Amino acid sequence: MTPKPLPTPPVSVPSGRELLARVSRPADVAAMSLAELAALAPELRRRIIEQCSVGGGHLAPSLGVVDLTLALFKTFDLETDRLIWDVGHQAYAHKLLTGRADRFDTLRRLDGLSGFPRMSESPYDHFGVGHASTSVSAALGMALARDLAGLDHEVVAVIGDGSMTSGLAFEGLNQAGDMGRKMIVVLNDNEMSISKNVGALSNFMSRKLSRPAPQRFKREFEAWLANIPRIGKDLAMFARRSEDSLKSFFTPGMLFEAFRFTYVGPVDGHDIPAMIDVFEQAKGMDRPVLVHVLTKKGKGYDPAEVNPTYFHGVGRFEPETGIILKKPGVGPKSYTEVFGEQLCRHADADPRIVAITAAMPEGTGTDCFRKRHPERFVDVGICEPHAVTFAAGLAARGFTPAVAIYSTFMQRAYDQIIHDVCLQKLSVKLFLDRGGLVGEDGATHQGAFDMAYLRHIPGITLMAPKDEAELAQMIATAFATPGPMAVRYPRGVGHGAEVSEHPEVLPIGEGELLREGDDALIIAIGSRVYPAFECAEELAAEQGIEVAVFNARFIKPLPARQMLDLVRGHKYVLTAEEGCLPGGFGSAVLEVLADANMLDGRRVRRVGLPDEFIEQGPAKDLRARAGVDKTGIKRALLALMGR
Repeated sequence: MTPKPLPTPPVSVPSGRELLARVSRPADVAAMSLAELAALAPELRRRIIEQCSVGGGHLAPSLGVVDLTLALFKTFDLETDRLIWDVGHQAYAHKLLTGRADRFDTLRRLDGLSGFPRMSESPYDHFGVGHASTSVSAALGMALARDLAGLDHEVVAVIGDGSMTSGLAFEGLNQAGDMGRKMIVVLNDNEMSISKNVGALSNFMSRKLSRPAPQRFKREFEAWLANIPRIGKDLAMFARRSEDSLKSFFTPGMLFEAFRFTYVGPVDGHDIPAMIDVFEQAKGMDRPVLVHVLTKKGKGYDPAEVNPTYFHGVGRFEPETGIILKKPGVGPKSYTEVFGEQLCRHADADPRIVAITAAMPEGTGTDCFRKRHPERFVDVGICEPHAVTFAAGLAARGFTPAVAIYSTFMQRAYDQIIHDVCLQKLSVKLFLDRGGLVGEDGATHQGAFDMAYLRHIPGITLMAPKDEAELAQMIATAFATPGPMAVRYPRGVGHGAEVSEHPEVLPIGEGELLREGDDALIIAIGSRVYPAFECAEELAAEQGIEVAVFNARFIKPLPARQMLDLVRGHKYVLTAEEGCLPGGFGSAVLEVLADANMLDGRRVRRVGLPDEFIEQGPAKDLRARAGVDKTGIKRALLALMGR
């Protein structure tokens, strides 16, 4: 998408690093005066802007919580207290204040700092995150662990930026309220989710009602009313309802009070003294407390404030103007763009197609569908399980839902895919963007597992294209074929393959032989087809080794007959995929060969992602390290052949 117009003069960027240089651990922040904290905030913003401008990252979320982070560090002792960030893409200031400022320029780089909190990275990262809505449940677990161990410290979860749309967050709130353990949930409301600012009166009433003295008076007064003979209980109930009705009229607190949390707020998330005051109040309560904090996403940087969605996760940009720095020239379209265009083309012709995404219309390419067919577009928020079952309901009534979700986030809907879609043989079409390595977002976002977690489900058809033209064919195939269908495709641009105006429907379970050769056979899938073909061409030119290359196209059903016919004429067989090796595409090929008793006398090797979580770094470097690029495939094949 194109960012909104930016201010013509250079934007104001905070400068200076004098105070940040004095910080090596959270205690250094806690020792600062309020004036020093106010001066430190722009230093942190400057450092975050500088780093994101050269290395990309989650800019707007992290800028929005700088003041909140400082207030938390001033109030709580992170040597003993536990602070859990939800999602974690807003934790850049946290990293800078916990001894990682000298390595901050390695953020999201190979072997550098993760873009998210990691327990293995710092003792102040109390819980590793990356997917949304986990903080409340994790914090509750820590609160119970504290109480069982007889310890005395605070447990604080910071949730927001859309995470409250997920059912998991409310499951955590429900259990926390029922258990009544002492813990604090900070709701970071950046005006892009939950509620908007409801005014000073609400802020005043909520904060005053939450102070220790009024809370104690409230409990004692209710107890006194309840002891009045015959009518006491009714009077106490009436008093509670009267207070609740008045409070709910002015504040969103009743939602959280219903979960048995004491609600505090809203409080200005950029007023450090006010937040410190509120957090001190919350520390004095012996039960679950929710502090509602209002922040501005992108705070302190004009381009990010004007367009927080665009600067949520951004690539390289010019810090003085906010202009995104793009590579010169016009290259091939991205797989995401091709998907969006093809989805709209099919929807234009078929009014039964409904597009569904989970809080990422721009990221999944469905934004064009939203504009063209708004009545048939649904963004469910961060609710992937709901998205799939919602789609199943549509399919049960004759519609054709297209569910576009990143591969890593589709993992959250695994049970729904099995139980609600495949078991009932419903025509839900799953489109998994970011299948394979995604790069700088690291282990929580790599799409490594989709082929393994989908291929064993009965009734599903699973495809992976070699290029953008084949993606268009697979989309056409998905819409033309009844039943559950899934297409996984990589992040980034394609190979420049021309997309047909009317892409053909592929025969289910049939691949294509791209290159003949008698010396060895490579069976490849998806993004590894082109590197495998290039490897074969190089071996022929350099060493006279003739390698056949077969594009399987389908992970399920496999083109078993074609593969067996090819394998019969080859002693050396290599499989290539950009997915996890355990249970993945190569394992499926081995199963076919084993069942056909065709492993004896042949040497077979699999190339794919290793059995480990792959951290952050440029996708090109990660592929090279995992041995799934052209060089890695070539090396593996030569080793297999004893050369």
